[in-house]
Formats: sequence, C-alpha cells, structure tokens
Amino acid sequence: MTSLLKRLSAERNRRFVGRGQELDLFQQAIASPELPFHILHVFGLGGVGKTTLLQQFLRVTQRSNIPTIYVEARNIEAVPESLISTLQSLMGLQELDSPLHLLAEQQERYVILIDTYEAIAQLDEWLREVFLPHLSSNTLIVIAGRNPPASAWYSDPGWQALMHTVRLRNLSPAESQTYLTTQNIPTTKHQAILDFTHGHPLALSLVAEVFAQTQEISFQTDSAPNVVKTLLERFVKEVPTPLHRRALEACAVVRLTTEASLNQILADEVHSLENICDVHNLFEWLRGLSFIESGQWGIFPHDLAREVLIADLRWRNSEFYTELHHRARQYYTKRLGQTQGAEKHRVLLDYIFLHRDNSAIRPCFTWGEQSSLVTDALQETDKIALLEMVAQYEGEASATIAAHWLQRQPQNVVVFRDSHSKPAGFAMMVALHIASIEDLSVDPGAIASWQYLQKHAPLRSNEGATIFRFWMARDTYQVVSPIQSLIFVNFVQYFQKTPGLAYTFLPCAQADSWAAMLNYFDLVRLPEADFTVGGKHYGVYGHDWRIVSPTAWQEILARKEVGTAECVAQTPISEPLLVLSQSEFVEAVQNVLRNFNRPDALENNPLVRSRSVYAQLSDSLKQQLTTKVSMSDYVKVLQNLVKQAAESLQSSPRDQKLYRAVYRTYLNPAPTQEQAAELLDLPFSTYRRHLKAGVMRLAEILWQKEIR
Repeated sequence: MTSLLKRLSAERNRRFVGRGQELDLFQQAIASPELPFHILHVFGLGGVGKTTLLQQFLRVTQRSNIPTIYVEARNIEAVPESLISTLQSLMGLQELDSPLHLLAEQQERYVILIDTYEAIAQLDEWLREVFLPHLSSNTLIVIAGRNPPASAWYSDPGWQALMHTVRLRNLSPAESQTYLTTQNIPTTKHQAILDFTHGHPLALSLVAEVFAQTQEISFQTDSAPNVVKTLLERFVKEVPTPLHRRALEACAVVRLTTEASLNQILADEVHSLENICDVHNLFEWLRGLSFIESGQWGIFPHDLAREVLIADLRWRNSEFYTELHHRARQYYTKRLGQTQGAEKHRVLLDYIFLHRDNSAIRPCFTWGEQSSLVTDALQETDKIALLEMVAQYEGEASATIAAHWLQRQPQNVVVFRDSHSKPAGFAMMVALHIASIEDLSVDPGAIASWQYLQKHAPLRSNEGATIFRFWMARDTYQVVSPIQSLIFVNFVQYFQKTPGLAYTFLPCAQADSWAAMLNYFDLVRLPEADFTVGGKHYGVYGHDWRIVSPTAWQEILARKEVGTAECVAQTPISEPLLVLSQSEFVEAVQNVLRNFNRPDALENNPLVRSRSVYAQLSDSLKQQLTTKVSMSDYVKVLQNLVKQAAESLQSSPRDQKLYRAVYRTYLNPAPTQEQAAELLDLPFSTYRRHLKAGVMRLAEILWQKEIR
C-alpha cells in the first residue's frame, strides 16, 4: 500500500504544472515565524484545478512535517455537528475528545485544508463567528471553492486583515503547452487544443484523454459530446427552471448581458402568461454563478464556459440557438439606431460578436470589454505621436504622406486613447471626392484608389468615396488587438453614418492574412488598386455601397451569422460598371424595350453593366452561394428589372393605361402598333401618347432605382 501510495503521489506530481505563485505564497506563509494571514481563500470555476492545488499544498506540508487535515466538504452535511465529527475522525480522536479544544491549544504550525467549500456555504457565518476565532494563531486555514468570500468577510475589519484571497485562473499558454508535452501530445496539435480549452485544466485533461484513446483531436460537438457534457456538469451544478436555462444560454450567445438585453431577448418566455418572471432575479442568478464575470458594461461567461454552453446548445437544440441569434440581432439593430459615439461602438461590437462562431471572424477580433479605451477626435497635440507610429511601422515616406492628410483632412481622423489619455492607435479616413488632384498625387495609395474608381466605378454627383488610408495600434500595428477591433468597428460605423458614400477602400500591410475575414464582410480584393510606399507593399480591398447598400449588407451578414460553412465572398466584377447620364440611360431603356424579347441583342445594351443589374445579380449569387455567372444571367436580370418596373405602373390608376400600352407594344407585343391600338380599343394617336408617356415613366422608375 505504501508503495502504491508513493507511486500515485509521484504520478500526480509529474502531471502538475504551473501555479508557481500560489505555491510560493503558501510555502512562504507556513514557513514564516508568524503567519502573514490565517485564512487563504482560493476560488475559481469548476475544473480550474482547485483540488489539484490543495493536493500540492498537502504535499508541501507533508515534506515539511507540518500536521495537516484535509476536509472534502462535499462528503459532509452543512451543519456544525457534521464538521466537528469529521474533524474528530480525521484527527484520530475519541468520541468525547473535542477537536476545537485541541486545535485551540496547538502550539506548533498546523494547516486545515477545506475543499469544495460551496457545499457547506451555509456554515459560513458559524465558521467565521464561532469556530475559526477559537483556533490557535499557529493554524492556517485554506478554503477552496467556486465562489469568492461572502461580503461579511470583507466588511469585518478583523477578518479583512487576516484573510488573503486568490482567484485561480486558467493555465497560461506556456503552462498549457508544458502539460500537453507531459501527456505526449504532438506540438503540432497544441495550438488547436489551446484555442479550444483556453488553458482550462480539466478541459486540457479531457482532451489529452481523448487523444490517448484515439490519437486524434476533434473539437466538434458531434465527435466529442462527452467532453462537452463533462465540462458542462462542472460549470453548472444545477439550473432551477427551464427559464434559467434559457437565460444561461442567452448569456452565452451574446458578448455582454444586461438586464435590458436579457429582457428583450427572452421577452417571449419571460412575459408569457404561464411564466411571468422577474428579469432582475434571473440576472442576479446569472451574476452569482462562479463562471460568470462582471464587467463595467454587463456580465459575461468565462471563455471556456461560453464555448461549452454554446456547443451543448447547438448540439442539443440548434433551432433555439438560431432563434437566440435572431432575437439578439433584432435587439442590437434597434439599439444601433438609438445610440451614438462610444455606446454605438459597443453595440456594433456586440453585433459583430454574433458572428464569432465563423472561423473567418473568431481569430480577427478581441472580444473583451475594452473599457480602458476611449474613442476621440484628433487633437493638435496628437499629431506628433501619430506620425511617430506611422514612421515606426511604415517608414518616413508614409509619415510624410500622413502629415499631408493630417493637414488637409484632420476632421477624418479618429484617435483611440488609453487610460492615460495618450493615443494608443488611430484611423485616418481620406475622402477622395473632396481632395484635389494635386493632393491625391502626393499619395500613391489615394491616387491608386482614385484611378480605380475612374476606370471601374466612377462617382456621380453627390456621391463620395473614402480610403481608410492609415490604421494602426501604437504597440501592435495592424495585428489582432483591442485597438484593431475598435478600428474595424469604427469602419462599420463610418459607412453606416456617411450619407452618399458610394465606395470604400481598405489597404492592408498584410493583405492575405485578412482575406478570410474581409471576404466574409463582403469586401473584394482589388489588386489593381494596390500600391507601394517606401518599399512597402499594401494590398487593397473595396466595397461598392451602390451595389450592396449598408442595409443589404446587414441582411447578407444575417444570413451568414449562424452558418458554419464558409461563405462565398462578394463576386468580383469582371467588367467595369457603366455610369450613364440620364439622357443616355433613357435611350438605353428604350433600346431594352425594343429588343425585350431578343436576349442576344440585349447583351450589347449598356444597362447590363448598370448598378441595378449588378446589385440584383450579386444578391442572387449570394443567396445561392455560387460565383458561376454568364452574360445570359445579366440579360435575365435586366429583363426582370424592366418587367418589374413596368408592372409597378399597375398600382396607380393613372398609370394603368400607360402599362397596357407598354405591355402590348414591348412585353407581350402585338404584330404591329396599329394592332396594339386596336387590342387596347384606343385611337392610334391616343395609343401613341400613352406609349410615349409609359416609356418615359418606366425610364424614370429605373433611373431612380439606379441612382439610389
């Protein structure tokens, strides 16, 4: 037995990694002539390694020959008599011996370890007021549980001075990799495991066990449902009602949960006649869970807890998972129209968070609160710092260009400030349409985008185009960071609030690394707009908001939101769009009508390259998730647009007669115009007048659609 015990202990010790600070704290405490604190309260979510740490504490005291009692609280009743009886047994005392009396007289260092403290939380007041004050001053009590100490410990100045609190968190990436190495898991698998487990010890252990059995690692819930089930049981001991379960699932789906968002997302369940519930109580229940953290703007689950809750929900009830996304999206869409400034930034980040399950989006945003960052306008005193950032990352040539635009368009600069109000990053949007040719010529990036517009998508009057010319974080440049996430959110906010915006360009220093995310968000790679400054090459992405408007863009993202398949990006335009004057447009409409039933003739009509045709065709391709397109597709779309515009004339009694003339002449034509007039029972002159008015009315409808 002794041999097996030694081997068991050695194996546990071999697999133990990390927790250096906690072990040092404990060792220094028990080695001190006078204890620096008498209560060491360790807390953390289920499976984070509290029991394993206490076992290491026990190992330390055994090596130091310090008498130690290890109490597993889940095995006793939450009454004083049960704890006293347990101590009596562990200390080897007789029935009439008092463990409290012996502990009070203890002259040497003594340690009591109490694990799973939440199981006897009802004894908290008794322990604090009756049991613990009578122990010897040489006794160290270590309490480990899911929850932090109750407020009564902090409100008592005596206990506040005698207690030390440690929140046990996940292992660091380096510690996690060390653990995986001890489990003989190949290093090529480490990053994927870290992405799934976030360094959570139990999750690491379960994944290692799965790998040991199968030699394969898969993190899909359908291939490892038992891993998810085990983790879920550790995080959530019990859920009082089905509504509490719904609240927990809603909290996992959204980035931050408030009472207001919970009330809206669960409105149907909360306000039903059969189940009227106080949202405040639901929110407070969530707030009290060990794996739920509180931040400045709301509550949110621990990273792994969120992953497990969502994985379980998608596996168990995918329909409700989709429904929760729909409700949250509706709530955030409404809030976007009600908020401004920093609050709008937060709502946009909440909105984008709904897309985090997509593999293209998850790695490209940091989803924390970012509460220390402030979005602000450019101040004169910021300019030196911003130009230093540009020079550091892009060189002096780029810094000279940035200085030019700071002088010309300072109103289009957004600065992100840290907790000391210093610039931690910035974004500079250059409005191409208000810049002179001389200004544009100073900047290879701006002139490349302007030339692309002139060739492929010229601006009409009252239309604008912007290049997000410089964007970077002070410490991390353009890599994924809280600043980069806010910059991208700011880009979204910019095109949503800028009237008349027709085109946006986004240059990237490492264009390929952003391809998956930017394609997901419907930005097209535009190699023709690439440029080089100071020997550094920049790849450019773009979006034509006349083809896919901000409203249509949101609808496209909504369709992608809960899908797990990779989504097809916006189809690049193989032929340049044509921008016609109104007279040219009317002439092209007349040509379409004359050749309406001759698709071959329509292939040469300039309207097949109009924005209206491209917009409808692009939307159709996205719905079908395909990029296959032929000229006949363009013609069919053009015919459909003209037919729809003509049929809209029927909604007005005044225009119905115009529709009939167009219909009998072009859409379903009679052999001759004279016969068309006879079919309509009209004098030929009246028929001709109706036809001319109908063509002009039809052209006006199509023109308004085109320029809108």
